Formats: sequence, structure tokens, C-alpha cells
Amino acid sequence: MTIPLRFGYKASAEQFGPRELADFAVLAEEMGFDSVFVSDHLQPWMHDGGHAPAAVPWLGAVGARTSRVLLGTSVLTPTFRYHPGVVAQMFATLGVLYPGRIILGLGTGEALNEVTLGLEWPDPPERFQRLKEAITLIEKLWDDERVTFEGTYYSTKDATIYDRPSEDEKVPIYIGASGPAATRLAGRIADGYITTSGKAAELYTDTLLPALREGLEKAGRADDAIDTLIEVKVSYHPDHDTAMEKTRFWAPLALSPEEKRDIHDPLEMQRRAAELPIERAASRFIVSTDPEEHVEKIAEYVDLGFRHLVFHDPGHDQEEFLRMYGAEILPRLRARFAE
Repeated sequence: MTIPLRFGYKASAEQFGPRELADFAVLAEEMGFDSVFVSDHLQPWMHDGGHAPAAVPWLGAVGARTSRVLLGTSVLTPTFRYHPGVVAQMFATLGVLYPGRIILGLGTGEALNEVTLGLEWPDPPERFQRLKEAITLIEKLWDDERVTFEGTYYSTKDATIYDRPSEDEKVPIYIGASGPAATRLAGRIADGYITTSGKAAELYTDTLLPALREGLEKAGRADDAIDTLIEVKVSYHPDHDTAMEKTRFWAPLALSPEEKRDIHDPLEMQRRAAELPIERAASRFIVSTDPEEHVEKIAEYVDLGFRHLVFHDPGHDQEEFLRMYGAEILPRLRARFAE
């Protein structure tokens, strides 16, 4: 199987309200992007100026206003706020409404989205096991007519998803991961793998991609059996200082896992992020005024083997970004990888 090279847009749900964000998704399709992905957050990274529209109704609304782009979550947590059976129902409905266009991206979650609702936040091993079990249940509900399921964490009794896509229109499941265990799981069972850019090169070359290949090999799958998606963080503007300053709102991304792992309050996340110098805030992003430099740095991820690159711009003028990137960067990338 040959996975096509695709270029997508990351709709910043943490930064914009639902109507504005939907307008950006429509513009992304007009400007030639192949996909639109949105996070499913209960709370944003930043309290001041933050937003957190619910992903599922937003995807339904955007599907009705677009005709071509793939639409998905990057990522949704199917283990705490939602019972996996509800996730199966919601995405079956989206799949029926927009056949061949919906992707269910799943992950183990963050304290920021779960603890505020009074949920206890377990250690990573339990979160991983919950994700595995949730995926098993979701797929059973899509495949079987009546499902009685008794797992460690979830159960159903005589459950049926009555409205679901046909067999050849099933919603693919992608797994988002930044560590080897969940990455191996993606290789074993998922239709796609999601990770993010801007980290040490060795993480991809020595840890994540070898873990993905290991998972594929264990399941007897080919190297190109699944889509490989990476969110590429970019800040493009003709003025360098503007390109740097755009990253300020997303400074929390530059906090280490240890610095942000158990934070459940956007106010505290905002306080810690405000202490970072602009150079560190920008460290996760490709920051450049030169379109050719953007193409070269993006090409490094293609060369690693990623086939689906979803671009996340940190600025408040997303219309400007979509028009500039759609007109100046996407054509260069498609020419570069015309084969």
C-alpha cells in the first residue's frame, strides 16, 4: 500500500471560539489543505484568551460546510470524560454523515482535561491500559451487532450501534503518542499514528519510529500499512520578530513533561509559561521568514517517513497564515515531492 503525501491544518481549539474556528477550517479547504484536525480539550493551555469548543459537534458543523477535507481529532481521550461506547456512537454518526472523511484520533489524555471534573488521574501505565481496552470496545461496537463486554475498566450489556458506516466506509482509528509503548500499540493495531514536531531529533530516529516499526513487525504488517501523521509547528511571517512573538500564546508547549504533567488549572499553566523567555517559547516551532527554509525543515520530517503533515501556526491571525501558507508553502512542498 502506498500512503499518499498529505498536508493538513491544525485548528487551534485552545485559541479560538467555535464559529471563528469553523471559518478557518472552511478557508483551509479553499486554500488546498487536505485535512483539518482539532484537539478535544475541556480546558485550554492558557486561561486569558483561551477557548475550548467541544470537538465532536464542531466536526459535525465543519463537515456540513466542507466537501473534501479529511476531518479528525488530534486527539480525543476515550477513557475518562467519555465512555468508549459513546465515542463509538458519536464517530459512527460522523462517519455516516461524511463517509470517507472522518478520522478518530485517540490518546491517553492529560490532567488538564480530566481532573477538573473530579476524576482521579492515574499513572501512565493505567492510562495506557485504559486506552487499549477502549479501542477494543469501540471496534467491537462497530463490528458486531450486539456487544456484551466485560473489561477491567469498561463494560456493556447487549449494546448496539444502530447507525454506523458500511464496512468499506469505517472510520479509521489513529493513536497519538509521544512515548514508545503507545507508539508500538499504534503499529500493532491502529490505522494511523500521530505525534508532534519540534522535539530532539533522536526522539524520532532512536525511539518513536523504531517503536512504530516494532509494532508493525509484531503484527505482521508492512512498513507502510498505516498513515504516519505529525503535527508540524510553524511560525511563518515576513517579519522575524513577528514570527517569534506569535509563539508566545503557545509557550506551554515548551514546558517539559515534568513541568506540566500534573497541572489541571489553565491559570497555573499560564503562570509557568509566562516565565519562559521568547526563545524557549519558540523552540518547538519552525520560525522563519523564508518559505524555502520552511520547505527544507518540513522536508526533514518527510524524509523520516511521515506522510501526513498537519501544520499548526501559533498566531492570532489564522486567515493570514492560511492564505500565506496555502499560496507560498504548499505549492513548493507539492513540487518538491511531486513523485
